[in-house]
Amino acid sequence: MIAAMHIRPPPSTVPDKDAIALLPEFPRLGLAGITLVNTGAQAQAAAAALLLAPLWGFDTESKPTFHVGQQSDGPHVLQLSTLDHAWVIQLFDPDCVAVAAQLLAAPNIVKAGFGLGDDHKRIVRKLGVLPVGVLDLNTVFRKQGYRKDMGVKGSVALLFGQRFTKSKKAATSNWANARLTESQLVYAANDAYAAARVAQALGVA
Repeated sequence: MIAAMHIRPPPSTVPDKDAIALLPEFPRLGLAGITLVNTGAQAQAAAAALLLAPLWGFDTESKPTFHVGQQSDGPHVLQLSTLDHAWVIQLFDPDCVAVAAQLLAAPNIVKAGFGLGDDHKRIVRKLGVLPVGVLDLNTVFRKQGYRKDMGVKGSVALLFGQRFTKSKKAATSNWANARLTESQLVYAANDAYAAARVAQALGVA
């Protein structure tokens, strides 16, 4: 399905790091636009809302590893976002895991994100499902002639003329905690939300 889509070419000039720093900030989702999911009932409600949309931004978070050879048992969090709301699904409750697996296997829905190789492997290992309809947006940009991985920051700058900020503290925080902080929720949700916005701007759905 993805291969047949019409993808609009982005502008040709990629802003450099210094230029990006001067851009206005990307309008991120606040807590009002984010739903934390950690029970089976919440997961079912999230699925009902998500399945109404043809395009999701998609990402995962795992507890960082700090030692050579240490294996991650992640993902611990799955983020799925439409163009106006994001769900941050913790993957501890078996019912949440089951719904997450069903969502990732849902046909006819584009699940767009950046650099999804490691996410894909961990999902297969932990959730026991092969994600369907996944679109790595870095691949889309490479097909348009961009040599390096664009990533969410470069993509937002290129397409929207805006600066996407990411907290290093949140990125390296403990995603296996049962209680996520507000900064973790905002970080996780907006990675998926920005991917959805970029995918829409590229015309992939």
